[in-house]
Amino acid sequence: MTLDHEDLINSIMESLGRVSFIHPDDIPNIDLYMDQVTGFIDKKLKNTARHPSEERILTKTMINNYAKNDLLPPPDRKRYNKEHILILVFIYYFKNILSINDIQQMLHPLTERYFGKDGDLTIASIYEEVASVEKEQLEEIKSDILKKYQTSQEKFDEVEDEKEQEFLRLFAFICSLSYDVYVKKLLIEKILDVSAPPEKDAKRSRRDKKKDGKP
Repeated sequence: MTLDHEDLINSIMESLGRVSFIHPDDIPNIDLYMDQVTGFIDKKLKNTARHPSEERILTKTMINNYAKNDLLPPPDRKRYNKEHILILVFIYYFKNILSINDIQQMLHPLTERYFGKDGDLTIASIYEEVASVEKEQLEEIKSDILKKYQTSQEKFDEVEDEKEQEFLRLFAFICSLSYDVYVKKLLIEKILDVSAPPEKDAKRSRRDKKKDGKP
């Protein structure tokens, strides 16, 4: 493993260590206007962006689109509460791998049952429970990444050119990571398809037939 690759892996591990969740207690106890919401989430999740200095984590257009697509409950007199912000955090992570329709299928039942409701289960308590599971998995994820990297470094031994070998091994590493993401994404989609309400399943079937050119 070259020094550059050591730096790469170390950088990846450090970045994973910086992945953080917005804790419900960090959210102001007062309702926020849209500009305040985008500013708050940008500040809290900036370190998860690929290009922190260039990217906006959340924009007004995004929020309006989420509400339009039934991902986010409407604000109260243009103000968003703590539960709105937690739903926006869920959307932020989901949108990197799932379609808007899939996110809507997951979040609409959640908000319908628990948003603005009193009881033992609230949006905040569900969020905290999920976040605790993700934190517990972090070390396992790091270990898995290192294992994939080490496996990729054992490939292409027959290639004599050192630079070409490094390129191919890095390519193998990326392919291994991509395949892992692909399989998990496929699993999520299958779970959503199986759990879809009958009316949604019928709509999906009609949409698929149109794609295939069938009446």
